Amino acid sequence: MNQPIYLCLALHNHQPVGNFDHVFEQAYQDSYLPFLNVFESYDPLKISLHTSGPLMEWLDEHHPEYLDRLAQLVTAGRVEIVGGAFYEPILTMIPSRDRQGQIRSYTQWLASRLGATIRGMWMPERVWEQQLVGDLADANIEYTLLDDFHFQSAGFNKDELTGYFVTEDSGKIVRVFPGSEQLRYTIPFADPHETINYLRESAQLRPNCIRVFGDDGEKFGTWPDTKQHVYDNGWLRSFFDLLVENQSWIHTTTLAEAMDRVAPTGKVYLPDGSYREMTEWALPVARQHTYTKLTHEMVADPRWPELSQFVKGGFWRNFKVKYPETDEMYARMMMVSERLESARRQGVSEQTLASARTELYRGQCNCSYWHGAFGGCYLPHLRNAVYNHLIAADNLLDQIPELAAPSLECIAGDFNFDARPEIRITNEKLMCLIAPPQGGQIYELDVRSICHNLGATLTRREEAYHRKVLAGEHADKDQIASIHDRVVFKQEGLDQRVQYDQDRRKSLLDRFYANDTGLDDVANGRAADLTNFVQSPYESRLRRSPDRVQAHLSCDGQIHQYNIRISKGVTMFAEQSRLEIGYLIEGLPSDETLHFGVEFNLAGLPAGADDRFFSRGDERLGHLGTRLSLENEHELALTDEWLGLSTVFRPSQPTNFWTFPIETVSQSEGGFELVHQSVVVIPHWHIRGDQEGRWSVTMQFEMDTQLAESRMQLTAEAVS
Repeated sequence: MNQPIYLCLALHNHQPVGNFDHVFEQAYQDSYLPFLNVFESYDPLKISLHTSGPLMEWLDEHHPEYLDRLAQLVTAGRVEIVGGAFYEPILTMIPSRDRQGQIRSYTQWLASRLGATIRGMWMPERVWEQQLVGDLADANIEYTLLDDFHFQSAGFNKDELTGYFVTEDSGKIVRVFPGSEQLRYTIPFADPHETINYLRESAQLRPNCIRVFGDDGEKFGTWPDTKQHVYDNGWLRSFFDLLVENQSWIHTTTLAEAMDRVAPTGKVYLPDGSYREMTEWALPVARQHTYTKLTHEMVADPRWPELSQFVKGGFWRNFKVKYPETDEMYARMMMVSERLESARRQGVSEQTLASARTELYRGQCNCSYWHGAFGGCYLPHLRNAVYNHLIAADNLLDQIPELAAPSLECIAGDFNFDARPEIRITNEKLMCLIAPPQGGQIYELDVRSICHNLGATLTRREEAYHRKVLAGEHADKDQIASIHDRVVFKQEGLDQRVQYDQDRRKSLLDRFYANDTGLDDVANGRAADLTNFVQSPYESRLRRSPDRVQAHLSCDGQIHQYNIRISKGVTMFAEQSRLEIGYLIEGLPSDETLHFGVEFNLAGLPAGADDRFFSRGDERLGHLGTRLSLENEHELALTDEWLGLSTVFRPSQPTNFWTFPIETVSQSEGGFELVHQSVVVIPHWHIRGDQEGRWSVTMQFEMDTQLAESRMQLTAEAVS
């Protein structure tokens, strides 16, 4: 006779802030709706369900009938709604005040919309640090769910992980369930009988134990090939049929009920960590290769099952080191969070701050702050969405009378937490962040009226999975593979498109090229920079007047036998949506020509669309993925009609322009793909010094948002 066991099926349904509407809809049709359709007909079964806030809000707007059905199942006791942080942030990435705020606000939303009593929460990406316990307890969370990998890292073996544990910090307690990695890999990829056999073995080992499956609901239809496997081929019904057939000993229940029925196994303190695969992804690429090599070599060793529990990869927070672009988003997010906290301390009411706080919380959604098997930070629309909400929060705060700040401002401070000063210049229309220690580069440029950061670029860098790309496509079409094991190309020839950058893809990068350097040399990464200004620290001074502010930057360097000095000024004017960028280069020869260029990288301007194009005057020059080599021009414009933005370069003297796209070969759930990241614009000149060895130029860089603002006006009039 089989021994009894409790089985908790916990599903996590999530779509990130900024994802395309058609992606939400497809996931709904492929996963969320068909799963509910099947589950409803199995009365004996219960599940715990977490749906992230971005997805829940979308469902409430587009498919409220789905939420109504969920509410009925909640009332019937068949579905336990698992809470969490509203917009799915990595909790260790945000301040304690925002952790509790996100959890509490989502608990209230779920109670109001679904009539749910929230006792537990989903831990986003299972990223854990022990100091979270106090915040969870203070937000009235009784339990959370992590992986068995966390517990093995603490010294437990898998056979001991047959219940839940109590953990504590500063006298506050939370219960923690270990999710089974075995179940994560058998459900839904293996034959349903394998799961039943695994549960039988677990029950024989420890009667009345608890086994937990906790993983993405998108595995049931959205992940590649799973819709046919799970629904058309009947995997889910077969699995549920087996659970009903064996309900005399498999008690399928919710996490909250399991906690009420079974006493805790004991106490545990868990080390910092996340799920196993993420610890690998967080490693630097060279260490990833070493990790993979060693684990493959050891897997056949009979000692490996015991040894592997002591092996782990990196630490989630180091994604901010691996991808500095995510660190920039983090620092920008902290800037907004601290501003909100300052407003609260000044006595501004929570009602007044509510809209800005919601925008902040949306800008904390985790997906674009890291990268692994999913697109993550490589997806421009997710990065753009984060900045959109953070800029919107700043705009809303500026409208609060108690928080009135100078309309034109130029200040220095450590805005990105690197112990070095950056410069922030701001007016009503723009916000610009400059890093003097890093070549005097512009690393963020916010067009505030449309909440868009033109500096949200991404550098092409080596990824461990590029070895698979370079080896070519090989996917077994007849086997349903985990998303971690697939090698599928979404475009042909990706092995020919892998390219890496020597420097960050930012703006105001000062370069000297060989005189015969051409566009293809630069675009293909073959053009050497003859100096090191891009990586050199620039001295900085701030200049202020009532109608303009300026960051003045200068650096000494050498090209050939010449000692030269570059001085550049970034000037912002009151109530104007333009920057004036001036250059003075000293120490130049008057009898020799040098080839000087200034690199700009502009993000959020996609290629391959007719409504996104280059132009000079009324003449269109091709979409924004076009390589252009233009000579002796007085103007170059980049227009995105969908965004409602036109950026225009107007130099003070005839100028040559190079343009080309930056595209990455990156990994997503659908396979490997080519992704447009930014547009490079390089004004360049063949220069000589005057009698004093000087050369200068001024560029007007204008951001025209009249099209977007006219649309906003029409929308406002329609609403009123």
